[in-house]
Amino acid sequence: MRFEGRVVIVTGAARGIGAVTAEAFAREGARLAVLDLDGAGADATAKRLRETGAEAVGFRADAAAPGDVRGVVDAVVDRWQRVDVLVNNAGGFATIRATEDITDAEWESILRSNLTSVFVASRAVLPVMKRQRAGRIVNVSSVVARGGAVRVTSHYAAAKAGVVGFTRHLALEVGPDGITVNAVAPGTTMTERVKALRTPEQTREVAQTIPVRRLGEPMEIAEAILFLASDAASFVNGATLDVNGGQVMA
Repeated sequence: MRFEGRVVIVTGAARGIGAVTAEAFAREGARLAVLDLDGAGADATAKRLRETGAEAVGFRADAAAPGDVRGVVDAVVDRWQRVDVLVNNAGGFATIRATEDITDAEWESILRSNLTSVFVASRAVLPVMKRQRAGRIVNVSSVVARGGAVRVTSHYAAAKAGVVGFTRHLALEVGPDGITVNAVAPGTTMTERVKALRTPEQTREVAQTIPVRRLGEPMEIAEAILFLASDAASFVNGATLDVNGGQVMA
């Protein structure tokens, strides 16, 4: 198994891509710390993982709150003495709206959950990974950061583009410490959140704009994340892997 005994933290793991990614790591032998603002959801994910025989613990934590994240990292190190992989998946958006209708508070909230969380969680694990002289950070960006063919909402697009820029700079900064930093940019993926944003007809219309004529599945995104976290990607650093069925070709 690719991650036998390795310790993985996944943010935004109560549902969707985050939960599926945690399950994929568990099947590959990883020990999981899963966190989410939805503490009950994080606990439910961890419980499902333990039922499969994995070591897993759930945390109610805000990935953009330094105190919350430091608490999770400290607990993980106390329990397992290391952190091998961080998956920065927390984020998303709830409503598609025009830029002039976005309030200041909503702008700040979306950037906080999608971009600040990546900074805060990455900063928290870096001292541990530097001591180990090894680590993998995988950030979840979006197809909307890679091109303008998919309309969502401008604050989300700005935040996810920021994730790509942060990924590149941090990769340059910590590569000499044995740490790689990469990103995955999913296309429109069939999660519960995506289903709620559009009618079935709108979803079919989106699928027709994708060369493979369908939306992605969460496990397809998870597999890309696992690749970037694996030994097979040891010479991949500062990259953004597009997983979008050809929806945008950057």
